[in-house]
Amino acid sequence: MSRRLAREKALQMLFQIDVGRNSWEIAKMTVEDTNMSSQDKEFSLKLAEGTRNCLKELDAYIKKYASEWDLDRLANVDKNILRMAIYEMKYLEDIPTSVSINEAIELAKTFGSEESGKFINGILDSIKNDSMFVLGT
Repeated sequence: MSRRLAREKALQMLFQIDVGRNSWEIAKMTVEDTNMSSQDKEFSLKLAEGTRNCLKELDAYIKKYASEWDLDRLANVDKNILRMAIYEMKYLEDIPTSVSINEAIELAKTFGSEESGKFINGILDSIKNDSMFVLGT
């Protein structure tokens, strides 16, 4: 459950930067001002910062696998959940892909629209099943 909260905080940071145009330093306060363990804070910051640093690459995956959707028309929360999950799947080798997908779906159910969970599951499942997408690289 603690990693779920860390993911929620990472999502909030990315959302603040994306929508609120807050600086990274201001967004980081979302994590620093919580009662999470130092390990969970570290994970949350690593996830948010890694996602933030790979936006172009992650957005390219979203465009490829959500080809019927214009990236600019995706809900910001859904877009950031997808970005985080793809980042986890590609770069955080210690997290099983199924866990990354499940956690993304749960975030979508909590923070997204009624259809967000299904939409995100479909995109991430397509990525997982594509032999051209190399997991954990």
